[in-house]
Amino acid sequence: MSKSATGRLQFSKMHGAGNDFVVLDLRDGSAPPDAAQAALLADRHRGVGCDQILTIEPPRSEGAVASYRIWNSDGSTSQQCGNGARCVAAWLVRDGAVQGDDFIIDSPTRTHAVQRLANGEYAIAMGKPEFEPAQIPLLGFPRAREEYMTSLQGENVRFGAVSMGNPHAVLEVGSVDAAPVERVGPLLQQNPSFPESVNVGFAQVMDAGHARLRVYERGVGETLACGSGACAAAVVLMQRGRLQRDALISLPGGDLRIQWPAEDAEIVMSGPAAFVFDGEWMG
Repeated sequence: MSKSATGRLQFSKMHGAGNDFVVLDLRDGSAPPDAAQAALLADRHRGVGCDQILTIEPPRSEGAVASYRIWNSDGSTSQQCGNGARCVAAWLVRDGAVQGDDFIIDSPTRTHAVQRLANGEYAIAMGKPEFEPAQIPLLGFPRAREEYMTSLQGENVRFGAVSMGNPHAVLEVGSVDAAPVERVGPLLQQNPSFPESVNVGFAQVMDAGHARLRVYERGVGETLACGSGACAAAVVLMQRGRLQRDALISLPGGDLRIQWPAEDAEIVMSGPAAFVFDGEWMG
């Protein structure tokens, strides 16, 4: 990992709607953290503390400003993080790597168009959702359907499923406050139907333009916000006619706006990105 002259690791602490990150600049070609280093850095008692680590690296596609990778707090990798994408965008703007309000960044799975908005917010084109079970991946179902059902410890659980570059299951609930997040989340992640585990969202529709959401993320647990999870919940509910195609998703850490104009269109997620502090980790 890139270190300062003192041998300490330089980092920025950021958050997007409460989903917090340690951001490392590895554009000089420095190696990313291994699993043990990532877990220690993310530890809230022995390290800096975060939900995920974001490593900013040289671009992979033509026209992109930079690329980034995502490391969960348990040291595992992730393919997508919408809140992290906004924080990477804000970090690159502050660094001076960006000219203008429109630019491109590479995530682990795709290229994203970014637009800088007012009041410290960013809009990220998150790509098209993938509903085919083989692409999520979701085993045991040959074709996409609006709702799936599986048994968890003798209890039948119904959910929608979609890939946003990472797998998501969405459960519609009567109350997110009373939702069995800590019980059902891990059980669904361990279910053999999801061979790569899954991010589990619990969504409550408030009205046609607004839903509340809690997400139990793979490799992390429940977080204050999950950008790809907000996209997943929105499109599942939009497909069911439960939400309009421009809706506000309220997570414990803040609000995200999700726009999905049509079935064949990209999803656009808008929300905040905030700097907390910069520092050096002694490791």
